[in-house]
Amino acid sequence: MRTWRFFFQAQLDFIFFFYGLAFILLGAVCFAISKAQSGRIKWSILGTFALLHGIGEWLDLTALMIGDTPMFAALRVGGMTISFILLMEFARMNAGQFDLPAPGRWIYLPLVGIVVYAASTVNLGAAAALARYIFGFLGSVGAGMIFIAEARRSTGGARTFAGFSAIYFFLYGIAAGIIVREVPFWPASVLHYAWFMASTGIPIQLVRALLACALAFSIWAIWGILIARELGSERYASYIRKQFIAAIGAITTILLVGWTLTEFLGEIYRRNVEQTARGDIDLLASRLAGETAIVDGMVLTLARTPGLLSPVGDGPHQGDGYGQGALDLHVKAAGATSGYIMDASKNIIAASTENARVMTEALPKRLQPSFDAAMTGKPGRDFAFDSDGSGRSYVSSMPIPSDKGTVAGVAILSKSLDGLEDDLTRFGRPYFFVNPDGLVVLSNRRDLLFKQLWPLADGQKNELALQRRWLGDRPMMATELIGSEWITFDGRREIVRRRFAENSQWSLLVAMPAETIVASRLIGIIVTLLGTVMALIYFIGREHSIRESVQTESRRALQKLAQDLRFQAVTDPLTGLFNRWKFDDSLVGEMARSARYGTPLSLVLYDVDHFKQVNDIHGHQAGDDVLVQLSQVVSDGIRKSDLLARWGGEEFVILTPGSSGPKTYQAALKLSQSIAQATFADVGRVTCSFGVAEHVEGDTAESLMARADGALYLAKINGRNRVEIATLPNAGRATSVA
Repeated sequence: MRTWRFFFQAQLDFIFFFYGLAFILLGAVCFAISKAQSGRIKWSILGTFALLHGIGEWLDLTALMIGDTPMFAALRVGGMTISFILLMEFARMNAGQFDLPAPGRWIYLPLVGIVVYAASTVNLGAAAALARYIFGFLGSVGAGMIFIAEARRSTGGARTFAGFSAIYFFLYGIAAGIIVREVPFWPASVLHYAWFMASTGIPIQLVRALLACALAFSIWAIWGILIARELGSERYASYIRKQFIAAIGAITTILLVGWTLTEFLGEIYRRNVEQTARGDIDLLASRLAGETAIVDGMVLTLARTPGLLSPVGDGPHQGDGYGQGALDLHVKAAGATSGYIMDASKNIIAASTENARVMTEALPKRLQPSFDAAMTGKPGRDFAFDSDGSGRSYVSSMPIPSDKGTVAGVAILSKSLDGLEDDLTRFGRPYFFVNPDGLVVLSNRRDLLFKQLWPLADGQKNELALQRRWLGDRPMMATELIGSEWITFDGRREIVRRRFAENSQWSLLVAMPAETIVASRLIGIIVTLLGTVMALIYFIGREHSIRESVQTESRRALQKLAQDLRFQAVTDPLTGLFNRWKFDDSLVGEMARSARYGTPLSLVLYDVDHFKQVNDIHGHQAGDDVLVQLSQVVSDGIRKSDLLARWGGEEFVILTPGSSGPKTYQAALKLSQSIAQATFADVGRVTCSFGVAEHVEGDTAESLMARADGALYLAKINGRNRVEIATLPNAGRATSVA
């Protein structure tokens, strides 16, 4: 869910665009219905609401992309409030037509007063939340009630889509009128954008956009049904349904392609920005590593220096003087600000300054984790700062081994990070060095020092009791940053990259502005808008042409009916092949053409072997199924120029223009093999016997058919499932192949 949340956060610009486009489409549909219909629902008011609301969402898109100002925010809140008032007015004005109770227009005065009072006494966020609670929720519910009433007095598809529209308005009332920006009063303090995003992984704006799109297409369907009823043409109604589906598919495709294009264009610049951010944070990490590496090296050599601690039991630390000298030397070499040598009982054996030895009776609390880590026999490396925000330093500790291989004590060096902060003050972009709880400890943005970057868990707040004065600040991020993300940071869309410091839970962050990405993504959004507008112009223009083509479609339908009748006259109703009448007519024509041009002509007569047994054993329906499947097998195996017809019963005939007898014989042989290899449902295997005859000069249709029938008879008496070719007149017996 976290991955999806980050993805949708990066797509908010396109989501706002889609949101606004859906409402503008809804407005256009409502105005079109208003122009075509009168006396029922006041579509123009709903259309005005939709257009204003869609424009408002695009203004939110503008604020997201180029930044916001108090005046611009006030303009958007005012526009949103007016649009929801129009939605409420739509419900109020149409209530009378359905005998529903509704207050007078006076109701708006106190309600608007509440919103204005919230804006003047609290802030614009509170005013926007109240506007959504009052006008957005009530207006959506009221509009839903109007469409329920419309569904009750409608029939057919109009009733269905009116019911859908009511459901969409109720859901939109929840999404847009209940779930609002977080403000410090109930229920906005609980049901807000961040809560919805955390619960579902998707922004509420996307849900609103999908509901707005569903509303637009649902009301568009109502419009098409009303027009179809006016024209009284079922053909037109069917076309409108197809056009409606095509429009949904086309606009959905355009939006998906546009979204992909927008993401692709943004990705080109995103990679460059992320690469720059990666280079910057690597530079910062290198600079920090340079500060810490020498401290780690010096504390290691210090801990390995002989004689730092006297052996256990030899008196009160006889090696102190030597240890002090070694400590001062290593502190100076490391550039550290303080250092300590301690025994295993936490007694300070040596401190880096005289004041430290006099003033310090115990190790400072901020150095305690490093001591504890070293006492386990491992190096201790950490960053620390005092509760008042001072003493920001890197602390490195190392265990001091005894002769017995145990930990005799701990060497600690601490180096201030104030110098690092001064060096990075002129760094080109904002950077932050934060502790594991997201508290800014170092930064070139002094105004953000010791501020929270992301919220703390409830359990963490008790652990940070000494930093209580910082916990009341509002975090700059909604959630803890992992890796790199595009977020609204410090009022702007920026990429913020995070990298953990080595051997620590502390981390570096660097922020990069996203102006180039915004510009490139805007190109994709504009292309999507143009594509959508062109598609709508096409569909609207097409709808107008349909009205004028109803009569033409009627004539075409009559012509098609006549063609169907002619087709039925020459078609066998069972197999769909040509019938005997069509074959006889074609045979006469092909024989005349063969005689005139001297081209060969042959025909094949075949029937199903033992077909009576198929009917007797499996039933006549199974027999009919065999004939249908057989027709398909043979149709697949002949040329397009051949004519296949049902001669009668289980007999079929194939006319093969341009093919000699031997060539036709070979073709029939292949057909015989294909049939024998096919499996027929409920029957299994069947075979056919074939008779082939070639047209010769002097042949009549009857004589040619008689020779083919004779060859077929010969195939039967010779054992069936064979092909026989009739010899030419007076040339002897027919030849056969099993």
